[in-house]
Amino acid sequence: MRVVFAGTPEFAQVALARLHAAGFDIPLVLTQPDRPAGRGMKLHASAVKTFALDHGIPVAQPRSLRLDGKFPGDAEAARDALHTARADVMVVAAYGLILPPWVLTIPRLGCLNIHASLLPRWRGAAPIHRAVEAGDARAGITVMQMDAGLDTGDMLLVEAITLAPDETTASLHDRLAALGGRLIVEALELAAFGGLVATAQPTEGVTYAHKVDKAEAAIDWALAASVIERRIRAFDPFPGASTTLAGETVKCWRANPAAGHGAAGEVLSAGEGGVVVACGEGALNLCELQRAGGKRLPAAAFLQGKPLVAGMRFDAYH
Repeated sequence: MRVVFAGTPEFAQVALARLHAAGFDIPLVLTQPDRPAGRGMKLHASAVKTFALDHGIPVAQPRSLRLDGKFPGDAEAARDALHTARADVMVVAAYGLILPPWVLTIPRLGCLNIHASLLPRWRGAAPIHRAVEAGDARAGITVMQMDAGLDTGDMLLVEAITLAPDETTASLHDRLAALGGRLIVEALELAAFGGLVATAQPTEGVTYAHKVDKAEAAIDWALAASVIERRIRAFDPFPGASTTLAGETVKCWRANPAAGHGAAGEVLSAGEGGVVVACGEGALNLCELQRAGGKRLPAAAFLQGKPLVAGMRFDAYH
């Protein structure tokens, strides 16, 4: 089976690696253009591009796939490349570009998407972040037949996993990436013999996982401790939940519920066990923190460089 692959970040690279290891013929990979990153803002290739080039797979990086859009030349070149690839199917995973209808009709079996949620819950760009933020008990992978809607196509394979109490976006990402890689191989093996069964998504339970904005990372201490704690885990590793103390940014990476009450943002105690901060409801013990330009540190090590005492107050959310 000839498989064109479209994806960009590490989540997608895991699936591409599984497809390659399973022996599928991959004549073409689509991935987003190289982006500036790091302190020097040098151009960096995506994880998918790096893997493809390392394994001799041709790569295309159109800025858009819309023939009537801002970069019609890119779209036309991509269309030509897709026709030349003569793919039986296109597999899509966290690609980052919307596929217009003309793309969906080129492969014989259409386009299959590896979506990191139990559809129809968390359609959209950030299903892993939103599942952790919402305190979901379960997450999973849905392999779906793509249509013109936003994650609205028929479900082909679905598998759920249980979230750990301390689950972060980072840990859930890795678990779902591995699951997605396994399921897409299973899906294509079934498709080769006509064994895939399509099931329409339920009309109830639809939610949307909007893209995470950096502004969401600012901790609002007026919220309940349970809400803040979930957000700290949801924004690990990006963008990192943050607060300020006397104008200095402090990122909070790990926290546990704690006893105590006070004004929202007030430091109730600080010691080797952590920094206890009052919230709008309840309190949190901050166990891992980071100063601007510094490293993530356990609370005890953090306090050696940034002493805190009871009565200090983290700045209000703006």
